[in-house]
Amino acid sequence: MKDRNSEDPGYAALSRRRLVKFAGVGATLAAASPLVGGGPAWADDAEDRERGKSDDSRNRVWRAGDHHVHSEYSGAFDTSTNPPTFRKGADAVYPIVTNAIMAKHFGLSWVMCTDHGGPTHSKVNLEQAYPDLLRSRVLVPGVLQFWGMEFDAPALDHHTLMIPHHSDEAQQLFELESRFAKYDAFPTDSGRDTESKMIEFLKAAKDMRRKPLVIAHHASRSAPGLGVYGQDTPREFRNGNNAAPEIYVGFEGAPGHQAGPLNGGARGGYGNYPTHGGFDQMTARVGGLWDALLGEGRRWWITATSDSHVHWTRGGSDFWPGEYSKTHVLARQDYADIMDGLRNGRIWVGTGDLITSLDLTASNRGSDAAMGETLTVSRRNRTDVEIEIKFRPLEGKNANGDRPEVRRVDLIVGQITGPSAGLDTDTNPTTKVVARFGPSDWRKQGKEYVIRHTLRNVESDLYARVRGTSTDEAEPLADGQESPWDDLWFYSNPVFVQVR
Repeated sequence: MKDRNSEDPGYAALSRRRLVKFAGVGATLAAASPLVGGGPAWADDAEDRERGKSDDSRNRVWRAGDHHVHSEYSGAFDTSTNPPTFRKGADAVYPIVTNAIMAKHFGLSWVMCTDHGGPTHSKVNLEQAYPDLLRSRVLVPGVLQFWGMEFDAPALDHHTLMIPHHSDEAQQLFELESRFAKYDAFPTDSGRDTESKMIEFLKAAKDMRRKPLVIAHHASRSAPGLGVYGQDTPREFRNGNNAAPEIYVGFEGAPGHQAGPLNGGARGGYGNYPTHGGFDQMTARVGGLWDALLGEGRRWWITATSDSHVHWTRGGSDFWPGEYSKTHVLARQDYADIMDGLRNGRIWVGTGDLITSLDLTASNRGSDAAMGETLTVSRRNRTDVEIEIKFRPLEGKNANGDRPEVRRVDLIVGQITGPSAGLDTDTNPTTKVVARFGPSDWRKQGKEYVIRHTLRNVESDLYARVRGTSTDEAEPLADGQESPWDDLWFYSNPVFVQVR
């Protein structure tokens, strides 16, 4: 049988007129724009060759993407019929291919379709949405388009469920959604909305030959205050990560819906307690929950997404995929390596294209480690650890027509002290900003800027991470109605140091 993921010559011969028909407004805008095929963070073949490495990381470069994008298949269900009747476009409005075209337009090389579930939505995904994804892959071959969904996680808020790219990917998603998504059953089954069901789902995913990825969405959107949690709690993150550490790997550091203030709404849709600099409190608070998880030695990563439903110029609260937020993964341009990078923390995130590349390296006596990796140092030898930060500012203008500038870079370090005393622990008091750097502290090296700092006499396990900003805020402040374009940040994922 022919692999349904392979290109069909009939699809490949589709005319521009049919492309516009499939894509709607997005394709029309993109077709009229000189930016299609490139963008602020697009890595072309020449740059790939220039920056590629010689070992198993050869041809890995920072590739921007978005794993949380909605299409018209985030719709509504009429449950007065049996089975329920699905109506497209009730929540998100754009065809799958529109999102892919706009992702390419704004410099993304990979993207993921993540539509909402609902009663019998697993069949809608399998029978209606997936064929459109296959068509979109042919129409926009320059963008890797993952299959998955915004999973209705039992007992929790929404999560990315990313399926590896293979010939039976649609069936794999159908199996997981139909068995475990809390709203898929019809009539409703309250037994699906329990913590134990979430653990059962994660264990089933872990046992699959082709392992998916699970990443929490807008984790504090339902939280009523700082350090107070809603649907997602520290305990649930720990229990899920314990059950499937290679599957359940992180949460959105910067949620989508960042254009909310442009239409009088809350940034990120966080109507109870706000984001800080566009980032969820779990990430933005130094020594907060993210640092508590890292301080246990967990490999728990952050991402940034658009959560695109309806563009802000049409009354929504969203930017297009890649227009404002990007998740950068160090990977080759293939599905498996993108997922490997997400699974293993080769990730940094940014907003407003403040920078286009970021490298964080820890080294000692000729050995080094980068984001997501571990450097081992010996107590018997010199235990100074050299930290190197490299970043490349945007050349030209971002999607808002601005030329953003980095005002400051912070180096953040925390101790790894082992499992917390309680599953609800949400602080790491050892985590500090150990150094702040301004423009006079970095030097230019080609197109990049370089910062070096020495951690003296490292005697215990630790991690280091980096953030930077276009603002003068010492710590990211709670967000109000300021334009998101005036409040830009980037965050690295951590590099680990273990002392032996």
